[in-house]
Amino acid sequence: MEKKEMQISPFLVFFNIHAVQVGVGVLGFQRVIMKSAGNDSWIVVIVAGMMVSFIIWLMYVLLNRHQKDIVQIHNDLFGKWIGGFISLIWIIYWLMIGIVTLRNYIEIVEVWMFPTINIYMFSLIFIILAYYCVTGGFRIVAGLSFLGVCIPFYLFFTFLFPIEFAHFRNLLPIWNHSIKEITLSTKDMILGYLGFSTLLMYYPNIKHPKKSHKWAQLGNILTMVIYLFILIVTIGFFSEKQVSKQIWATLSLWKIVEMPFVERFEYIGITSWVLIILPNICFSVWASTKGIRKIFNLKSKKVVLVTLGILFCVTVAVQGRENIALLSKTMSYLGICLIFIYIPLLTLISFLLSKIRRGKFEKGN
Repeated sequence: MEKKEMQISPFLVFFNIHAVQVGVGVLGFQRVIMKSAGNDSWIVVIVAGMMVSFIIWLMYVLLNRHQKDIVQIHNDLFGKWIGGFISLIWIIYWLMIGIVTLRNYIEIVEVWMFPTINIYMFSLIFIILAYYCVTGGFRIVAGLSFLGVCIPFYLFFTFLFPIEFAHFRNLLPIWNHSIKEITLSTKDMILGYLGFSTLLMYYPNIKHPKKSHKWAQLGNILTMVIYLFILIVTIGFFSEKQVSKQIWATLSLWKIVEMPFVERFEYIGITSWVLIILPNICFSVWASTKGIRKIFNLKSKKVVLVTLGILFCVTVAVQGRENIALLSKTMSYLGICLIFIYIPLLTLISFLLSKIRRGKFEKGN
């Protein structure tokens, strides 16, 4: 476990989990999941949220048994070389989360606000902010997630405006899609919940980590409620055919918002979303750099610079909607494999090896 001055209170895990789940995905998840499940997509949101809750429970089963982060668990179970290689895959995945989050947000700013924006300068500003936060330590990153949840939370109340024009009859009939369609849509919806796996790295940074389990589950439930609320409003406001043409349906809902002091609320919404995006990037960079330090036994801040340098180069190198979508899809499939296949498998291996070792120890005595 980490030193006490580097640890956070268990309740902050609520904000950590929720902050990394709510990113750019909230701005355009409707079109993706409604492509298969249509008006039954609200069922998909609940099913995906329950599956994530199960995985969080499995993570705590694994972490509570070892009381270590995933890099150390890999070393204990598979040895230095094989364990280090598997940990390196996780590091690449976390870094990809940061890249995909930043690149998708920049694309939104380009399309909706400033078509001629300088991507290099915009990315560099984020890199500098991330460096400042990550080098400050995990407590700074956790504090940023707290602010990233509380300050922009007012944005979700703005989705009450379209309700005036919504037709919730669009939700009927219920369950008019096949199990196959619901399953395909659930796979797509799970992508909106990814990011919570950084828990595997900051578990030792939590005071009384076993008490944080309920807060992690509550953070995931809040994410599910927000997705569900926005989706129901979207289904009520748009027809399925309209949603299929909306890349960022959530941003389109903001066009309905009318206030005396602002004409285009989506500008305010996109700008405020920076506070939601930044914790995502900081958590992914922090988890990546901590993993690299653990594997290669490094302590220099240069690791953060190298990690952020890779993030910057890949972000500015990926151009065009097709390439951004391909990068996002690759990250998503890697995340599904690691979280929904590898984590249960690792938990099972950990359980079996602990029983075998305990049996050998008892036989030896």
